[in-house]
Amino acid sequence: MRAVPTWIDKVHDRDKVEQCIYDLAFKPDGTQLIVAAGNRVLVYDTSDGTLIQPLKGHKDTVYCVAYARDGKRFASGSADKSIIIWTSKLEGILKYTHNDSIQCVAYNPVTHQLASCSSGDFGLWSPEQKSVSKHKVSSKITCCGWTNDGQYLALGMMNGVVSIRNKNGEEKVKIERPGGSASPIWSIAWNPSKDEHNDILAVADWGQRLSFYQLSGKQIGKDRTLNYDPCCVSYFSKGEYIVMGGSDKQASLYTKDGVRLGTVGEQNSWVWTCRVKPDSNYVVLGCQDGTIAFYQLIFSTVHGLYKDRYAYRDSMTDVIVQHLITEQKVRIKCRELVKKIAIYRNRLAIQLPEKILIYELYSDDSSDMHYRVKEKICRRFECNLLVVCSQHIILCQEKRLQCLSFTSVKEKEWLMESLIRYIKVIGGPPGREGLLVGLKNGAILKIFVDNPFAITLLKQSTSVRCLDMSASRNKLAVVDEHNTCLVYDIRTKELLFQEPNANSVAWNTQCEDMLCFSGSGYLNIKASNFPVHQQKLQGFVVGYNGSKIFCLHVYSMSAVEVPQSAPMYQYLERKMFKEAYQIACLGVTDSDWRDLATEALEGLDFDTAKKAFIRVRDLRYLELINSIEERKKRGESSNELFLADVYAYQGKFHEAAKLYKKTGNEPRALSMYTDLRMFEYAKEFLGSADPKDTKMLITKQADWAKNINEPRAAAEMYLSAGEHLKAIDIIGDHGWVDMLIDIARKLDKAEREPLAKCASYFKKLKHHGYAAETYSKMGDLRALVLLHVDACHWDEAFELVEKHPQFRDEVYVPYAQWLAENDRFEEAQKAFHKAGRQGEAVKVLEQLTHNAVVESRFNDAAYYYWMLSMQCLDIARENESQKEEMLKKFHRFQHLAELYHVYHSIQRYTDEPFSSHLPETLFNISRFLLHNLTKDVPLGISKVNTLYALAKQSKALGAFKLARHAYEKLQGLRIPACFQESMELGSLTVRSKPFHDSEDLVPMCYRCSTNNPLLNNQGNVCINCRQPFIFSASSYEVLPLVEFYLEEGISDEEAVSLIDLEVPPVDRKAARWQEMSSGESQSLKLDDSVDDPEEDPFMAKLSFEQGGSEFVPVVVSRAVLRSMSRRDVLIKRWPKPLSWQYYRSLLPDVSITMCPSCFQMFHSEDYELLVLQHNCCPYCRRPIDEN
Repeated sequence: MRAVPTWIDKVHDRDKVEQCIYDLAFKPDGTQLIVAAGNRVLVYDTSDGTLIQPLKGHKDTVYCVAYARDGKRFASGSADKSIIIWTSKLEGILKYTHNDSIQCVAYNPVTHQLASCSSGDFGLWSPEQKSVSKHKVSSKITCCGWTNDGQYLALGMMNGVVSIRNKNGEEKVKIERPGGSASPIWSIAWNPSKDEHNDILAVADWGQRLSFYQLSGKQIGKDRTLNYDPCCVSYFSKGEYIVMGGSDKQASLYTKDGVRLGTVGEQNSWVWTCRVKPDSNYVVLGCQDGTIAFYQLIFSTVHGLYKDRYAYRDSMTDVIVQHLITEQKVRIKCRELVKKIAIYRNRLAIQLPEKILIYELYSDDSSDMHYRVKEKICRRFECNLLVVCSQHIILCQEKRLQCLSFTSVKEKEWLMESLIRYIKVIGGPPGREGLLVGLKNGAILKIFVDNPFAITLLKQSTSVRCLDMSASRNKLAVVDEHNTCLVYDIRTKELLFQEPNANSVAWNTQCEDMLCFSGSGYLNIKASNFPVHQQKLQGFVVGYNGSKIFCLHVYSMSAVEVPQSAPMYQYLERKMFKEAYQIACLGVTDSDWRDLATEALEGLDFDTAKKAFIRVRDLRYLELINSIEERKKRGESSNELFLADVYAYQGKFHEAAKLYKKTGNEPRALSMYTDLRMFEYAKEFLGSADPKDTKMLITKQADWAKNINEPRAAAEMYLSAGEHLKAIDIIGDHGWVDMLIDIARKLDKAEREPLAKCASYFKKLKHHGYAAETYSKMGDLRALVLLHVDACHWDEAFELVEKHPQFRDEVYVPYAQWLAENDRFEEAQKAFHKAGRQGEAVKVLEQLTHNAVVESRFNDAAYYYWMLSMQCLDIARENESQKEEMLKKFHRFQHLAELYHVYHSIQRYTDEPFSSHLPETLFNISRFLLHNLTKDVPLGISKVNTLYALAKQSKALGAFKLARHAYEKLQGLRIPACFQESMELGSLTVRSKPFHDSEDLVPMCYRCSTNNPLLNNQGNVCINCRQPFIFSASSYEVLPLVEFYLEEGISDEEAVSLIDLEVPPVDRKAARWQEMSSGESQSLKLDDSVDDPEEDPFMAKLSFEQGGSEFVPVVVSRAVLRSMSRRDVLIKRWPKPLSWQYYRSLLPDVSITMCPSCFQMFHSEDYELLVLQHNCCPYCRRPIDEN
């Protein structure tokens, strides 16, 4: 650090008496300086020290001045007890007084409130206040200062106390110094730094100490002892340094922690005041003898560099080591003034005023930044330059070089003939490193640490400024005092070249032939003996590693990435591919690599080209190089042919074609053009060659047209080249039907493959007419049939089948499936029959039935089961071998159809909120169902639902005993949660009812007139005569019908004709039932000799006692048949192989209707109502308009 005087002035009054300078203040913009001199206020221009104006207003000595932060006004305080406020235009605008002389004034930096302090009190004034608020104090105030945020005011007093007050003047903190009134506080200052977390107060007292405090009153660190009485403390604008002056007749520079750094300016009398110009390194002092001295502080750069590590001084007492590649930084705090820094490999030397510290790295890792102290040399050294090696430090003082070990033992000393201007360690084994030394007289020497004799490398006439040696130690670059860069060959001492405008030079550590030098704002890079490449760069070049150039600009070191493109191209121009590759390896852009690769490839240097293409990951060119290398191994040696391939790859097709032709490789040129779709060039190249080649060219052109989505052009080209199949594919894929039918009509019928393809495309495009036309042309009848079937054109298909019955199966089976899919089951059945596929018919229906049950569509299930049973009957009639099995199935399916038909109503009653059925109907249905569910329960039918419905309806109709029975049965089953509550309630409430059933509900057998119980363990038969009950298929009431059987020998036709006869008159005699027993069976027979036909054989003896548990059917003879009236008999005319069933109505007045297709019986009025609702039989869904 150096202090350079800018201007000095000495203040006298008119009588030439020196006026003491008690205080100074800068205008915030730094342009003016306000000086308290005698009883005047002087205003100076800071740039050159001219007095702008003296201000008179005070009648006694002016002790203090202060400028407001906004630069609009300043204040002065005097021994005449008054304060004057001045504007920046140097006009006095206000004056107020205290009771004692004014000691100090300070403006609040935020509110611009003015604090004025006298010997006995202090006042706070702001422009908006009418009066000044004053506060008494116990001791004389010597100094004051506001915190940066303007919240608190610190007062320093004669009794050694610092009092910290708020804006209203109330004391918040009191700091008592140990010396008390023996060490009065003479100056205080707050640190203006914005980076500090706390407000820091610097306090200087006449106990000759400097201390630092936090706002809370807590001391920071220890007291710093001064060897003089301090009169003033002043901070730099950013708070990094302190300037202090006093009785030692000089101003000194300190760090913000109080470490003394040096002298600013020595004077002849006490320094009463010192101030730092805002935001600058200028300091002004005011002295007892009236001297005003204005200095500029110059902070010199203290630094060291070795390869990629740079160490420099920061804040005068810290060392920062920066890794230029990784950008890491580490700070080493020395807490003393750092004088010199040297760095080498893993060593760092720092010279402090009284010692030298030697640090080493923790590890050998190239990126490690942890330093620890290795040695301390506790001696004071005077030196111009400091160098550190692995085991020594080298001190340079003018002409003398001294080598010291780390234990402070002087090992060697060299004395030079001239001043040493430059010194650098150039490496070597530990303890034997080499130094490069440049002298003022132009001599350049090499010194080894372990060798007492210096070796002169060369001597030049001009003084040395900078030196560097190339990586192989063969070349030396020197910058001399005339800014010329000279490069020598060390062995021959020959000057290789010189370049002007250089201030520093560095060799590339990775490439022998490259160096860079800086000067006049430019960076110059020189490779070999090529011209210099220039680019703009501020600062000094200090290192050159690969593509990184280390540059020092003012105080900052930076690593600049410089692409090595320029020197690489210089080598390329001279076809020096290997050297260009070496330069490229230092660092060039991707496009430079590609240029290098291309140039090397064209220069047929395949090795370099390959390496360069690997860098840019260009697989295409690498494949080409590989193939060329393979061909070379096989003995090909035509460089022109290789070059043709290279040109073709680079897109220089015409040059390639010429070279191919020249080397006799025409087919390669042709295939190149066709691969590139340059068909016009290909045709040109061919000229009038072989028509076969031309055809091949057209096909290739068509392929290309197809690939680039020009399908119509491609199709036309294929047709012209006779490639019909390819053309048809393109046309078909794009659906151009008009073009396709044209082709189909033009083709010969012998060309079956293209025709078949046309037809399949027509089919795909739903043009069945064209497809049919094409198939007819080919004569492919089977394909034609399948076409009609696919298109569901059944009429055309049937026409073809009539002419060609061999396709019968191929039409009827799909037709049946189509009908089944369209819910036309009867027709599907017929179609399956026609195709002879009864099994299929059954299978389809069984699946539909199962689905209906699973989906709880029980009415559909009933209908499908009925259909299935009729299907089985058809199969039994047609197929003798399956007759028995099919009849079994018929009865099973009929039974299931009835169960599902019935359960449909139960399910709707339990699952849906409303029911359309009368309670009696539901009651009958649930009883009918339960009688049928004694053995196994079919899929989907719920016994719980059935019992639940029965219980509810029984209770509603008064069958309480039955209801109770149903509820008890339900207890043993798993009940769904939704019925649980209602079931439990029902079973409780039914117990309050009488334990019997209503008489009206009891069913009666119409054959033997026996009253049957409501629940019968025999099932739906009379408990007495075992006659099965016949139920109405809607209300499930018992119909007044009794089934009778014909005697042997009476055919169905005869029976019908006998019943149809009118009854002849005969004698009335009692007709007798004859009970006959033969072996196992019993039968009742009406005697032939009926005397009284008026007496009906059915009525003759209905209440007989029946013996045994076998059911005895009613068997009738011809006479009885003759006696029956046609309207009383109902006949179920089942188709073969079943026999017909005959029923006699015992109550002719009850009208009963039987469906002619499913033979279910209904009360006539119910049937008519249901037919009106559904327009078909509710059971078999036979449409009513059918006959």
